[in-house]
Amino acid sequence: MPNLTKRAIEHLRADPVMARLIEQVGPIRHRPNRLPPFQSLVHAVIHQQLSGKAAGTILGRFLAIFGKTGFPDPKLVLKTSTETLRAVGLSRPKVAYILEIAQKIEDGLVPSLEECASLTDAEIVERLTSIKGVGQWTVEMFLIFNLGRPDVFPVNDLGIRRGFQISHGKRKMPEPDQLARHGKRWAPFRTAAALYLWRAADSPGDSGW
Repeated sequence: MPNLTKRAIEHLRADPVMARLIEQVGPIRHRPNRLPPFQSLVHAVIHQQLSGKAAGTILGRFLAIFGKTGFPDPKLVLKTSTETLRAVGLSRPKVAYILEIAQKIEDGLVPSLEECASLTDAEIVERLTSIKGVGQWTVEMFLIFNLGRPDVFPVNDLGIRRGFQISHGKRKMPEPDQLARHGKRWAPFRTAAALYLWRAADSPGDSGW
């Protein structure tokens, strides 16, 4: 959906701080990518701990390895040498993670988009975090930006913690457990709250998503 639902916005407006933030930021366009899980997870791994600009450069180089055929399938990536993948700017651990994801796709352990539709957020988190290199944050980004799940709240994300600090006028960023407790009031629309907190921190443009 191109914009957050009216119901989600109305729910968040019950919180005075969030209501003020919504007025300041205005409407947010949020359209899930709906990419194949392999493409989305590789995208997330490349973006781990990097600015959007740096990750975008590396992603472009990664795609260039495989010519103009679009995003490579797992089989093709598995046939690519570690040295070739490292040459685009990927760290050795990230190369290992990407190859691990490709192998798990081939083994049938990663649910397809169609299969994800029948799984809960918790089930998807459990399935995907069993893959080396795919942590909680990576799956949360997958749930928000690829699947468009409405009630995801990445409490460990620095942008969200910073956005909360700014919007609530706090001296320091909240700890993840504090943020999780506070965020319960925004359920079942915590994804919308996360998007607004990212805007408060001015981080979506830096996230690359």
